[in-house]
Amino acid sequence: MIDVRLLRTDLDATKAALARKGVEGSEVDRAAELDRSVRDGQSTVDRLRREVKDLSSRVGRARREGLPEEAEALSQTSRQTGAELEGLEKQLAEAAGELQDLLLRIPNLPAPDAPDGLSDADNVIVRTVGERTYGEHQRVPHWDIGAALGILDLEAGARISGSMFPMLRGVGASLARALCQFALDRNADAFEEIRPPTLVRSATLQASGQLPKFADEAYQIERDDLWAIPTAEVPLTSIRAGQVIEEAELPVRYMAYTPCFRREAGSAGRDTRGLLRVHEFDKVEILSLCTRAQAADMHAELLARASGSIAALGLPYRIVDICTGDLGQSHARCFDIEVYAPGCDLWLEVSSVSWFSDYQARRAAIRYRPVAGGGNVVADTLNGSALAVPRVWAALVETYRQPDGSVELPEVLAPYLRAGRVICPPS
Repeated sequence: MIDVRLLRTDLDATKAALARKGVEGSEVDRAAELDRSVRDGQSTVDRLRREVKDLSSRVGRARREGLPEEAEALSQTSRQTGAELEGLEKQLAEAAGELQDLLLRIPNLPAPDAPDGLSDADNVIVRTVGERTYGEHQRVPHWDIGAALGILDLEAGARISGSMFPMLRGVGASLARALCQFALDRNADAFEEIRPPTLVRSATLQASGQLPKFADEAYQIERDDLWAIPTAEVPLTSIRAGQVIEEAELPVRYMAYTPCFRREAGSAGRDTRGLLRVHEFDKVEILSLCTRAQAADMHAELLARASGSIAALGLPYRIVDICTGDLGQSHARCFDIEVYAPGCDLWLEVSSVSWFSDYQARRAAIRYRPVAGGGNVVADTLNGSALAVPRVWAALVETYRQPDGSVELPEVLAPYLRAGRVICPPS
């Protein structure tokens, strides 16, 4: 969440920054009003508590000194003050609860250098890498290629779990696993591998900014108050929740392979064929905790690592600078990596590399102790998809399809494929 002190010291600038994300000023004004009410109310409550305590002492003293009438008068005043205190404490709790809810829903401030815009139509293409010259044999969508090669079985997945739950078979399944191991190996030089739980508590989802806003997009197990993670970002962010880290430890780097689960509740009207939009998929995530001074370099590193893996696979890609109107709830700055899929004739987002400033870490209470001394500081968080399987899988089988209908996968994946890198049609 944003630092509540911004509402006290820089309200106009905060409203102006959030307006770049389309946030109405009335929401911020209401939060500032509630913050004032809570602080004023707390001062009054503290004063009344002191009065009640003092009255109790005076009642006891009057009784010890044999002054029953004075003691009774003081007791009555104490009861009246106590009733007033109880009412104010209830009002204070309600105001504090409303303020907390608002702060959880107000988005992060966009970075000053994030491009302005209203929607994804205003995103800025930073650069495009790779040639896009294709034969007719590559202009076949992956769902047709997968069915012909027996490596993608959408019908069986739908029978088992419903639509948008694809099933990969044979070399198709091996390719998905190979991509994950490939991504883990490429980042193992600097990132600690984690295998986190894929079911997490509500507080864990809230810490990364998924709750309360995106509850409809997540799968919940209500009986146990657990949620299936939409991304490994969620548990990785909370590894150091509630902790104070020594600045010398920063930046902290984690990576994780996990399955990811998303309802895709807002996918109506979008292309959901094949692997373009699915409810369950595998992904390798890279994440860092760092200081504000380290954040820019770390953002560049994560972007270079994610795009480097796509380049190593020989896929044309482009880097897109996400405009303020398209930035997510928690994001201060974000770059997407999109690959071109010739069979679909679409640019497919395969990675978002994001800087969250201190928005997530404030929710998760992740702080660090500065080497120079002074008070603890809220850390910055960043993450990116090192490799998300479905759309990369789709782009690979379309790009590397041969005239005879086979798929010859790039050499870099050979060590990870038991059956070799050529996928032939069934005989």
